[in-house]
Amino acid sequence: MRFFRNADFDFLSMRKRAYMVSGALILVGVISLVLHGGPRYGVDFTGGTLIQVEFAQETSVGELRSILSAAGMENAQIQQFGGSNEFLIRTQDFEGIVEEVSGLLHETYGIDGFTMSTDAVGPKVGSELQRKAGLAILMSFALTLIYLAFRFEWRFGVAAIIATFHDITIAIGFISLLNIEITLATVAAILTILGYSLNDTIVVFDRIRENLKKRRKDKYEDIINSSINETLPRTVLTSGTTLATLLALFILGGAVVRPFALVLIIGIVIGTYSSIFVASPTLLEIEERSRRKEKKARR
Repeated sequence: MRFFRNADFDFLSMRKRAYMVSGALILVGVISLVLHGGPRYGVDFTGGTLIQVEFAQETSVGELRSILSAAGMENAQIQQFGGSNEFLIRTQDFEGIVEEVSGLLHETYGIDGFTMSTDAVGPKVGSELQRKAGLAILMSFALTLIYLAFRFEWRFGVAAIIATFHDITIAIGFISLLNIEITLATVAAILTILGYSLNDTIVVFDRIRENLKKRRKDKYEDIINSSINETLPRTVLTSGTTLATLLALFILGGAVVRPFALVLIIGIVIGTYSSIFVASPTLLEIEERSRRKEKKARR
């Protein structure tokens, strides 16, 4: 990170262009959500049938998927447990799906070639999971605001929440744009993005707070700029190593892991961008507005 050791970039001068980029990304996401009729929820949230199958002979996810696709079940999710011959099939269908899958497997593997157990997730359970997932995200926002209000000042907390809301909005837009199904794993990825984005923002804010105490005579904008530059090596190093791990998961992981890794990759990129180009400029905007109000009150 020698290249960024003596960094002196004027990030705040680019904030208007950054706002335009963020606005465009949010608009694309909103349009995608409207065209798709909202997010594409998986079995965990809409309800459906879970079929657990264990085969006597060696079988792959690809072979099982081709069997189901031939019967018009292309949207079924197939998950393999480790390197075993045990699989979990998720489908949003209810009526007759167990008999249909059982018949297909009998034709291919024989009557004694597998054992199967089934379970149904009702729509009520799915809607309850949707509610709890939304509640978890809202609670994380509230607790973050309370923590930042005690740790820093209220304006830091507001700026961090705005930046985090920005990240989650763009991430959900990309999920819709890429037609990624929202499952419990996707919700876990969104919450991970939220935590990562906040952590990155708090590191920058902590340096801003330190510099505000040391450099009381300097301009607020200059202090924020230098604070971002001082934390830039840490930001690039952390984001780079995290992205390298996630890229390995995305390339080498299976069909179940890839959507989770892809959502995290999008979130890490957006979170790193927002801590520099959204959170810090928002803090400056709040500070400038606050000072203007104070001047008016004095007059």
